[in-house]
Amino acid sequence: MFKQERQQRIVDILNDEHKVIASDLSKRLSVSEDTIRRDLKELDHQGVIKRVHSGALRKGPPVEDFSTRQEMYNETKLNLATKALALIKDDMVILIDGGTTNLQLVQQLPLSLKGTVITNSPPIAMALNNHKDVEVIMIGGTLFKQSMVNLGIDTFESLTTMRADLYIMGIYKIDPQIGISVPSLSEALVKRKMASISTEVLGMVTNDKLDTISNHIVCPTDNLTYLITEQVKPDIKKLYENQRVTIID
Repeated sequence: MFKQERQQRIVDILNDEHKVIASDLSKRLSVSEDTIRRDLKELDHQGVIKRVHSGALRKGPPVEDFSTRQEMYNETKLNLATKALALIKDDMVILIDGGTTNLQLVQQLPLSLKGTVITNSPPIAMALNNHKDVEVIMIGGTLFKQSMVNLGIDTFESLTTMRADLYIMGIYKIDPQIGISVPSLSEALVKRKMASISTEVLGMVTNDKLDTISNHIVCPTDNLTYLITEQVKPDIKKLYENQRVTIID
């Protein structure tokens, strides 16, 4: 098998199985582990995969700006948001950060809802304008336009005086062993703080984000209380359930 064919085979396996181990690929493709590691290194440099210590993960969807993401997977995001509605009750203090799926959820909240929403996302704050019985607390900071959220030291400091019943976390990439990750260090720090001040944490993710990794780790996946997603393979579902994460699919 030529190198190009072998590397394409690696990509095909990765797309199907979501992650690969170098030692396993060596046996399956009948080449040395050193050859596999070189292949993984080259594919990582090409931006096709994300190399990790023992193998590789899927690269996952590219990080688009907020307005572009608003036009993607709308039906799926609506389905995820609809499932999350059952977890939201009157008189809760809900912390919500950025994300187009989170925005979809807020747009589905009943106008009769009573409670408090804390957010660092201007679009989410604006979407609650007609919810007369929802107090909206807007956290300030420097606007990160790609994600349409406020970040920075002011954002972080504001969170130190707050507590939430439920944190609805916008998730970029997630892997059951590596954790939840994002491209921006500042966003990772704010998300980590939000999780630490919340009794429960909810994440909603489309399948293309499962078993993917970005540059900065927010927290382990066992920080999640609930993970709402599309139908997942039983073996992947089991990995999350072993960490006491409730999967809703």
